[in-house]
Amino acid sequence: MQPSEQEPPKLVETSPNISNDSSASEKGEATMQPQQSNNSYALTVDEVIEQHIGALGFAQILHALLVSIAWLFDAQTTLISIFSDAQPAARLLATGAIVEGSSLCGLSTGEWQWVGGKSDTVVSEWNLICQHKFLVAVPSTLFFIGSLFGSGVYGYLADSWFGRKKTLFLSCILTFVTAFAISFSPNVWVYAFLRFANGFFRSGIGSCCIVLATEIVGKKWRGQVGQYGFFFFTLGFLSLPLMAYLERKSWRNLYRIISFLPLGYALFLLPFAYESPRWLLVKGRNKEAMVVLKQLARLNGKQLPADLSLVDPIPTRDDQTSQPEKFWKTKWAVKRIIMVMLAGFGCGFVYYGIQLNAENLNFNLYLTVAVNALMEFPAVFIGSFLLGVMNRRPLFSNSSYLAGVSCILCAVLSLHRVTRAISFAKWLQLAVEAVGFMASSTAYDVLYVYCVELFPTNVRNTAVSLLRQAFMLGASAAPLLVALGRESAMMSFFVFGVASVLSGVVSLWLRETRNAPLYETLTQQGKAEEVENRTVLIT
Repeated sequence: MQPSEQEPPKLVETSPNISNDSSASEKGEATMQPQQSNNSYALTVDEVIEQHIGALGFAQILHALLVSIAWLFDAQTTLISIFSDAQPAARLLATGAIVEGSSLCGLSTGEWQWVGGKSDTVVSEWNLICQHKFLVAVPSTLFFIGSLFGSGVYGYLADSWFGRKKTLFLSCILTFVTAFAISFSPNVWVYAFLRFANGFFRSGIGSCCIVLATEIVGKKWRGQVGQYGFFFFTLGFLSLPLMAYLERKSWRNLYRIISFLPLGYALFLLPFAYESPRWLLVKGRNKEAMVVLKQLARLNGKQLPADLSLVDPIPTRDDQTSQPEKFWKTKWAVKRIIMVMLAGFGCGFVYYGIQLNAENLNFNLYLTVAVNALMEFPAVFIGSFLLGVMNRRPLFSNSSYLAGVSCILCAVLSLHRVTRAISFAKWLQLAVEAVGFMASSTAYDVLYVYCVELFPTNVRNTAVSLLRQAFMLGASAAPLLVALGRESAMMSFFVFGVASVLSGVVSLWLRETRNAPLYETLTQQGKAEEVENRTVLIT
């Protein structure tokens, strides 16, 4: 039934001692607040959006685009190491032959030189080859470990006192500071520490962006709107090969360029975004939540009824004996987040691993990264379409399976006997790798949206941040496998393939959320799902 066709909300008179019941809001019925007049009625945020604002209108599209722009420089900060930490070619002075860094072991520094000069990458500047080659993986690994810890901190801030918008502002400012500081690193150890700090501080961007974008749209459009951020992430990814090529003589300048983007966004664009009305309502700031909803309605060419109020999702707020909800003491939420994080670990390991492993393909690095970036576009559009017609769980698991099979095929195509037998093996490997990356990207994007829908407002940012932690934990292991892949590309692709398949299997234990309502509290969602489970058993 469309919102415009629904019956007007029923007025349910209550005495001052009767609190709002979550089951009433689930049925679309409104319950009166004790302090309201007899002519007023209260609705949940979901009901206000569906019945009065519109499930998706100009206001929500504009807001989603505004907050999703931040994904652009989140991608640049995350993936810049593909170029800044790449191993450049060297030239033997005696013969002029171009060789890889592994061929320089045992030679004195006077027998060879870097083709592009010492300032090209951190590898050439600090000679991270031979016995020092594994030091190249340390900064990237620490970056993802920093993101792992930062995600937990930002998740707490966004769900507690800072809110989504202020947390996003803080993350952008500190991302600028640390990215700019990286460009002045005097050695690899300072560089690694600053990459850790940069990963820590940028980790609030993605989780806040997707939550801000999806919490103000109707349930039918959450999946599609959640994909906006990944479109900008793709643009940021695609911009890297161009910027890296233009600044191929200085990795330091590349960091300086990308550092100013989050600063400009925080100062000039983010102030126009709205705070989440759901978070405001959970925090008892009902008037501010209503102001945001009225502004959204006005931009959509609509107006909220004058006697409309919002159902308080925490009816025991004024009860001094009541205890605040604890995420880690709610059994169903703990079991669910463990499954989400296990799936996220494998997904993040493969998604970032395939990108970083691009250097182990027998292709030009700039071309390979550009192809991977271009494959993000069909992943976003296909993912957006499929989220509208498919359930979340099979969409994620099947995407993971496809990515896993593609990686295993890449491993087979890396074997010398195969490359000798098939003349176009390297082109076939690039094509299969691109398909695998597209599938991995789809799984990554879908899991973000899935996680948003699996948890209520009062812990949603925490849950998404924990998922992001799992992504980053997987990603932190990827550079080590990529370093191993310089010796055996077949082994690295095979491990990525197995991990992707396993992450798809784990998701089979998750609940389906397509077209399900977004709940506000753990208690409310737990009771609603219990009722649903009993109904399913009876039928």
